[in-house]
Amino acid sequence: MTPDELMQQACPKIGVLGAAFYFDAVTVAKGDELGLGGFRFYFMGRGGVLGDVEPAVVRSAFGYFAPPLVEKLWNKGREIVDPREAGRVYVDCSRDFGRAHFGDIDGLDAFCQAAETINAATDEASLPLYAGLNAEPLSDDLPARAMQLTALLREYRGSAHLAAIRCMGLDDAVAHAIKRPDDVQMFGYEATPEFGDAERALHDEAEAMTDRMVRGAYAAVDADGAKALVAGLDAMEAALS
Repeated sequence: MTPDELMQQACPKIGVLGAAFYFDAVTVAKGDELGLGGFRFYFMGRGGVLGDVEPAVVRSAFGYFAPPLVEKLWNKGREIVDPREAGRVYVDCSRDFGRAHFGDIDGLDAFCQAAETINAATDEASLPLYAGLNAEPLSDDLPARAMQLTALLREYRGSAHLAAIRCMGLDDAVAHAIKRPDDVQMFGYEATPEFGDAERALHDEAEAMTDRMVRGAYAAVDADGAKALVAGLDAMEAALS
Protein backbone atom coordinates (compact mmCIF):
# COMPACT_ATOMS: atom_id res chain seq x y z
CA MET A 1 0.00 0.00 0.00
CA THR A 2 1.51 3.31 -1.08
CA PRO A 3 1.15 6.42 1.11
CA ASP A 4 -1.41 7.80 -1.35
CA GLU A 5 -3.42 4.58 -1.22
CA LEU A 6 -3.26 4.65 2.57
CA MET A 7 -4.49 8.24 2.67
CA GLN A 8 -7.30 7.45 0.23
CA GLN A 9 -8.52 4.65 2.47
CA ALA A 10 -7.82 6.16 5.87
CA CYS A 11 -8.36 9.93 5.71
CA PRO A 12 -12.08 9.96 4.84
CA LYS A 13 -12.75 7.56 7.72
CA ILE A 14 -10.58 9.63 10.08
CA GLY A 15 -12.53 12.73 9.05
CA VAL A 16 -15.82 11.15 10.13
CA LEU A 17 -14.66 9.10 13.12
CA GLY A 18 -12.50 11.85 14.60
CA ALA A 19 -15.54 14.10 14.89
CA ALA A 20 -17.94 11.40 16.13
CA PHE A 21 -17.80 12.59 19.74
CA TYR A 22 -18.37 16.29 18.97
CA PHE A 23 -22.16 16.24 19.28
CA ASP A 24 -22.63 12.86 20.92
CA ALA A 25 -25.35 12.97 23.58
CA VAL A 26 -22.82 12.43 26.39
CA THR A 27 -20.63 15.27 25.12
CA VAL A 28 -23.60 17.61 24.78
CA ALA A 29 -24.69 16.71 28.32
CA LYS A 30 -21.22 17.63 29.59
CA GLY A 31 -21.52 20.95 27.80
CA ASP A 32 -24.86 21.50 29.51
CA GLU A 33 -23.26 20.76 32.88
CA LEU A 34 -20.71 23.49 32.19
CA GLY A 35 -23.46 25.92 31.21
CA LEU A 36 -22.32 26.04 27.60
CA GLY A 37 -24.73 23.85 25.65
CA GLY A 38 -23.65 21.65 22.77
CA PHE A 39 -22.67 24.13 20.05
CA ARG A 40 -20.85 26.56 22.33
CA PHE A 41 -19.07 23.62 24.00
CA TYR A 42 -17.87 22.56 20.54
CA PHE A 43 -16.23 25.96 20.08
CA MET A 44 -14.87 26.22 23.60
CA GLY A 45 -13.75 22.61 23.73
CA ARG A 46 -12.13 22.32 20.35
CA GLY A 47 -10.66 25.82 20.52
CA GLY A 48 -9.76 25.64 24.20
CA VAL A 49 -6.36 24.15 23.39
CA LEU A 50 -5.43 27.60 22.06
CA GLY A 51 -5.91 29.21 25.47
CA ASP A 52 -7.81 32.36 26.44
CA VAL A 53 -7.31 34.13 23.13
CA GLU A 54 -9.33 36.65 21.15
CA PRO A 55 -12.11 35.39 18.85
CA ALA A 56 -10.11 36.33 15.76
CA VAL A 57 -7.41 33.84 16.80
CA VAL A 58 -9.97 31.06 17.15
CA ARG A 59 -11.50 31.92 13.81
CA SER A 60 -8.09 31.90 12.13
CA ALA A 61 -7.43 28.39 13.45
CA PHE A 62 -10.91 27.03 12.74
CA GLY A 63 -11.55 28.69 9.38
CA TYR A 64 -14.89 28.34 7.58
CA PHE A 65 -17.10 29.89 10.30
CA ALA A 66 -18.41 33.42 9.90
CA PRO A 67 -16.43 35.76 12.21
CA PRO A 68 -19.51 37.22 14.00
CA LEU A 69 -20.64 33.71 14.96
CA VAL A 70 -17.23 32.84 16.37
CA GLU A 71 -17.06 36.11 18.30
CA LYS A 72 -20.51 35.62 19.79
CA LEU A 73 -20.02 32.01 20.88
CA TRP A 74 -16.43 32.38 22.06
CA ASN A 75 -16.84 35.58 24.06
CA LYS A 76 -19.94 34.34 25.83
CA GLY A 77 -18.37 30.95 26.44
CA ARG A 78 -15.25 32.30 28.09
CA GLU A 79 -17.40 34.31 30.47
CA ILE A 80 -18.73 30.96 31.70
CA VAL A 81 -15.71 28.62 31.58
CA ASP A 82 -11.97 29.12 31.23
CA PRO A 83 -11.09 28.05 27.68
CA ARG A 84 -8.24 25.80 28.77
CA GLU A 85 -10.52 24.00 31.19
CA ALA A 86 -13.14 23.58 28.47
CA GLY A 87 -10.45 22.19 26.19
CA ARG A 88 -9.36 19.61 28.76
CA VAL A 89 -12.94 18.54 29.42
CA TYR A 90 -13.48 18.19 25.67
CA VAL A 91 -10.46 15.91 25.38
CA ASP A 92 -11.90 13.89 28.26
CA CYS A 93 -15.12 13.58 26.28
CA SER A 94 -13.18 12.09 23.37
CA ARG A 95 -11.58 9.59 25.71
CA ASP A 96 -14.94 8.64 27.24
CA PHE A 97 -16.41 8.20 23.77
CA GLY A 98 -13.65 5.75 22.89
CA ARG A 99 -14.17 3.80 26.10
CA ALA A 100 -17.93 3.63 25.49
CA HIS A 101 -17.75 2.44 21.88
CA PHE A 102 -14.40 0.82 21.13
CA GLY A 103 -13.75 -1.37 24.17
CA ASP A 104 -14.52 -4.63 22.36
CA ILE A 105 -12.34 -4.00 19.32
CA ASP A 106 -9.34 -6.27 18.83
CA GLY A 107 -6.10 -4.88 17.45
CA LEU A 108 -6.31 -1.41 18.95
CA ASP A 109 -2.75 -1.71 20.17
CA ALA A 110 -1.49 -2.06 16.58
CA PHE A 111 -3.82 0.72 15.43
CA CYS A 112 -2.55 3.08 18.11
CA GLN A 113 1.04 2.20 17.31
CA ALA A 114 0.50 3.03 13.64
CA ALA A 115 -1.40 6.25 14.41
CA GLU A 116 1.33 7.36 16.81
CA THR A 117 3.97 6.67 14.17
CA ILE A 118 2.14 8.95 11.76
CA ASN A 119 1.60 11.59 14.43
CA ALA A 120 5.27 11.55 15.42
CA ALA A 121 6.25 12.24 11.80
CA THR A 122 4.12 15.39 11.41
CA ASP A 123 5.28 18.98 11.28
CA GLU A 124 3.21 21.29 13.50
CA ALA A 125 4.40 24.50 11.84
CA SER A 126 1.46 26.68 10.69
CA LEU A 127 -1.08 24.24 12.20
CA PRO A 128 -2.00 25.80 15.58
CA LEU A 129 -5.20 23.87 16.27
CA TYR A 130 -3.48 20.57 15.62
CA ALA A 131 -0.44 21.62 17.66
CA GLY A 132 -2.65 22.59 20.59
CA LEU A 133 -4.48 19.26 20.60
CA ASN A 134 -1.22 17.38 20.11
CA ALA A 135 0.08 18.92 23.34
CA GLU A 136 -2.63 17.13 25.35
CA PRO A 137 -1.49 13.82 26.92
CA LEU A 138 -2.71 10.57 25.41
CA SER A 139 -4.75 8.22 27.57
CA ASP A 140 -3.13 4.99 28.77
CA ASP A 141 -6.14 2.77 27.97
CA LEU A 142 -6.42 1.69 24.34
CA PRO A 143 -10.05 2.56 23.48
CA ALA A 144 -9.65 6.11 24.78
CA ARG A 145 -6.21 6.45 23.19
CA ALA A 146 -7.53 5.22 19.83
CA MET A 147 -10.25 7.86 19.81
CA GLN A 148 -7.84 10.61 20.82
CA LEU A 149 -5.43 9.68 18.05
CA THR A 150 -8.21 9.56 15.49
CA ALA A 151 -9.41 13.02 16.51
CA LEU A 152 -5.81 14.23 16.45
CA LEU A 153 -5.12 12.95 12.93
CA ARG A 154 -8.40 14.53 11.83
CA GLU A 155 -7.21 17.87 13.20
CA TYR A 156 -3.87 17.39 11.45
CA ARG A 157 -5.32 17.00 7.98
CA GLY A 158 -8.02 19.58 8.61
CA SER A 159 -5.48 22.19 9.67
CA ALA A 160 -3.29 21.38 6.68
CA HIS A 161 -6.29 21.66 4.37
CA LEU A 162 -7.13 25.13 5.70
CA ALA A 163 -3.55 26.22 5.00
CA ALA A 164 -3.78 24.75 1.49
CA ILE A 165 -7.01 26.64 0.82
CA ARG A 166 -5.36 29.90 1.79
CA CYS A 167 -2.31 29.03 -0.33
CA MET A 168 -4.58 28.62 -3.35
CA GLY A 169 -6.11 32.05 -2.68
CA LEU A 170 -9.53 30.48 -2.17
CA ASP A 171 -11.85 32.15 0.34
CA ASP A 172 -12.55 29.69 3.12
CA ALA A 173 -16.25 30.56 3.19
CA VAL A 174 -16.44 29.59 -0.47
CA ALA A 175 -14.44 26.43 0.21
CA HIS A 176 -16.89 25.53 2.93
CA ALA A 177 -19.87 26.10 0.63
CA ILE A 178 -18.30 23.87 -2.02
CA LYS A 179 -17.66 21.04 0.41
CA ARG A 180 -20.72 21.39 2.68
CA PRO A 181 -23.42 23.22 0.72
CA ASP A 182 -26.14 22.22 3.19
CA ASP A 183 -24.33 23.67 6.23
CA VAL A 184 -23.87 27.28 5.16
CA GLN A 185 -26.34 28.79 7.64
CA MET A 186 -25.12 26.61 10.50
CA PHE A 187 -21.67 28.12 10.01
CA GLY A 188 -23.07 31.62 10.41
CA TYR A 189 -23.69 32.78 6.85
CA GLU A 190 -27.05 34.20 5.76
CA ALA A 191 -26.52 33.31 2.12
CA THR A 192 -24.36 30.89 0.14
CA PRO A 193 -21.31 32.65 -1.34
CA GLU A 194 -21.17 32.71 -5.11
CA PHE A 195 -18.73 30.34 -6.79
CA GLY A 196 -18.26 28.56 -10.08
CA ASP A 197 -15.99 26.17 -11.94
CA ALA A 198 -12.88 28.26 -11.25
CA GLU A 199 -13.41 28.05 -7.49
CA ARG A 200 -14.18 24.33 -7.70
CA ALA A 201 -10.91 23.82 -9.56
CA LEU A 202 -9.01 25.73 -6.88
CA HIS A 203 -10.67 23.55 -4.23
CA ASP A 204 -9.57 20.41 -6.06
CA GLU A 205 -6.02 21.79 -6.16
CA ALA A 206 -6.22 22.52 -2.43
CA GLU A 207 -7.24 18.91 -1.78
CA ALA A 208 -4.25 17.70 -3.80
CA MET A 209 -1.95 20.11 -1.96
CA THR A 210 -3.29 18.83 1.37
CA ASP A 211 -2.35 15.30 0.35
CA ARG A 212 1.15 16.49 -0.47
CA MET A 213 1.42 18.25 2.90
CA VAL A 214 0.48 15.19 4.96
CA ARG A 215 1.96 12.47 2.73
CA GLY A 216 5.30 12.43 4.54
CA ALA A 217 3.66 11.57 7.85
CA TYR A 218 1.60 8.76 6.36
CA ALA A 219 4.70 7.44 4.59
CA ALA A 220 6.29 6.85 8.00
CA VAL A 221 4.31 3.66 8.65
CA ASP A 222 5.39 0.34 7.19
CA ALA A 223 3.09 -2.12 5.41
CA ASP A 224 1.96 -3.78 8.62
CA GLY A 225 1.27 -0.41 10.20
CA ALA A 226 -0.78 0.71 7.20
CA LYS A 227 -2.90 -2.45 7.41
CA ALA A 228 -3.37 -2.00 11.17
CA LEU A 229 -4.44 1.60 10.72
CA VAL A 230 -7.07 0.76 8.11
CA ALA A 231 -8.26 -2.30 10.03
CA GLY A 232 -8.67 -0.27 13.19
CA LEU A 233 -10.63 2.42 11.39
CA ASP A 234 -12.86 -0.18 9.77
CA ALA A 235 -13.52 -1.76 13.16
CA MET A 236 -14.33 1.59 14.78
CA GLU A 237 -16.64 2.43 11.90
CA ALA A 238 -18.43 -0.90 12.34
CA ALA A 239 -18.73 -0.36 16.10
CA LEU A 240 -20.49 2.96 15.54
CA SER A 241 -22.79 1.65 12.83
